[in-house]
This record gives sequence, C-alpha cells and structure tokens, in this order.
Amino acid sequence: MVTVKMLKPYYIKTDNEYVRIVLAYQYFSVVIKEKDYQFIPIEANEIRMNRRTQKVENVDARFAFQNGKEVIYLTMAKLITLPDFLQQLHSIVGSYYIREEEESMGEHGIESAIIIEQLERMNVRRLIDKALDEHDEAAFHELIKYL
Repeated sequence: MVTVKMLKPYYIKTDNEYVRIVLAYQYFSVVIKEKDYQFIPIEANEIRMNRRTQKVENVDARFAFQNGKEVIYLTMAKLITLPDFLQQLHSIVGSYYIREEEESMGEHGIESAIIIEQLERMNVRRLIDKALDEHDEAAFHELIKYL
C-alpha cells in the first residue's frame, strides 16, 4: 500500500496552458509498506497540470523515491490512482485553474489573472515576513494557509 506522506511544491510555474509543480528533496515523500521514502530528482521532477481540464498531463513521468540505499520508482499513472495524492495536488494548484469567467476574457484576461495571482502570493509572502519580524505567531499561522 502506498500513501502520500507529504507533497509540497519547491516552486510553481504557470503559463497560459499549464501549472508546473516543481519538486525537490524533502518536499515530497511517500509511505510504502510502513517505510518512509523521500523523493529524489533523478528522473522526473515536475507535475504538469492542464489549467483548463484540471488533469495531470505528464502521466508517463517516473518519480524516484529513496529509503537508505533502496530506490523505488513510481509512475505518475500510479500516483494519480491514490486519493490522498490527488487531494493534495488539487489543493496546491486549485487557485491556478482557469475558471469559466477567466476563459471568456480571452488571452489578455488569462495573462492578467496570472499576474494578479502572482501578486497576491507575493503579498502573502511579504505579510508572512512581517509576521516573522514582529514575532506574531498567530498571524504567521493564519497567513501560511494562503500559500
């Protein structure tokens, strides 16, 4: 049995068609037969989602996971069969999907929506930095939810 222990993007890249979730060490781990395996970027290192259809595009990608000297490979096709993987994935990229009202705005509207989303995320990061500087733990925990 495979379960996703943690799935966090190293960073997210967007364009008009796709959301790319780039993965790195310590940001993605799975549990297989009660053993923790950490993602290692020796093959695939990104998940590519279609912004319109909300589906994973690179289903043929192979991800490597390591526990000690043991390396296990899981394909994206296998990972998307795991409900906890899909749930975490959609919670990460949900705000990047193109909604119907954005679709009707055309190319210029989509680009504007992307810029607005990026500015909103940058603003949240600045507010998090401010909360850290002021040692405001409550504000920090509240703002982390928006990333």
